[in-house]
Amino acid sequence: MQHEKVVIIGSGPAGLTAALYTARANLNPIVLAGTQLGGQVSLTYEVENYPGFPEGLGGPELVEKFQKQAERFGARIEYDVVTEVDFEHGSPFMVKTASKTYEADTVIITTGATPRKLNIPGEEAFVGRGVSYCATCDGFFFRGKDVVVVGGGDSALEEGIFLTRFANNVNLIHRRDSLRAGTLLQDRARSSDKFGFTWETVVDEIAGKDTVEAVKVRNIKTGEIDTIKTDGVFIFIGHYPNTELFKGQLAMDEHGYLITDKLMQTSVEGVFAAGEAQDSVFRQVATSVGQGTAAGMSAIRWLEQHEAEMTSVIG
Repeated sequence: MQHEKVVIIGSGPAGLTAALYTARANLNPIVLAGTQLGGQVSLTYEVENYPGFPEGLGGPELVEKFQKQAERFGARIEYDVVTEVDFEHGSPFMVKTASKTYEADTVIITTGATPRKLNIPGEEAFVGRGVSYCATCDGFFFRGKDVVVVGGGDSALEEGIFLTRFANNVNLIHRRDSLRAGTLLQDRARSSDKFGFTWETVVDEIAGKDTVEAVKVRNIKTGEIDTIKTDGVFIFIGHYPNTELFKGQLAMDEHGYLITDKLMQTSVEGVFAAGEAQDSVFRQVATSVGQGTAAGMSAIRWLEQHEAEMTSVIG
């Protein structure tokens, strides 16, 4: 069993920021990155809303900068998948991966969240080439173009309304004949001359050559099949946090997001969480970085207090 002062589970913006802060405190953190360094942002073609980069930069490039900065101060990154944790007996905690078992004085969870997908032909193939799960991230690239939004809840309306700042036309496709979104959002969408609705319809396929060119849709009542030309498909049918591993050990809300206090501490003392594993509202790189900062600083202070208490007991 390998002992570590800080084990960080996840390697997105929150995890790499927590690694930077704990590394600068000489804690030599280890980041268990899983199979994909950087999380969702590593799949984003270009990031233009992260402060300090007025010209924007690619998602993979931003992740690389996060990584280099954390490693510069001593953070270690392991491409390993966590398979089991034990938080029930307090610190030190057990974190098991596919190849190793760690004993961790403190743990920071930054496992992120995953957008729910339609799981239809063309969806995976056109991610970053017309298919997106984040209007705030990618809306600018559709200036003057036609896009469709799939969904009917608050997120779909919020993101669709945001897209009207850029797109020539926003067509919301919903499988029902009414929306689940709040009344205010519905009123705002209906009042926009750029916003339209296609009811009782599902998307069966996303088509195109190099980029998205159309969606093939089906009316669920009549069975009628149609093709709608579009330059982009924004899918907002929800997210699910990557927190299955912690069920039964950490407090979660009804949607599976980890519950943290203002210090980013979970229901178990010494276990912290940051980023989209506990944030169901903002889901931005900048907010994840801030939460990772807070979690890292809180872990540093918790370790200092914990070590002082242990010294006092021993003394």
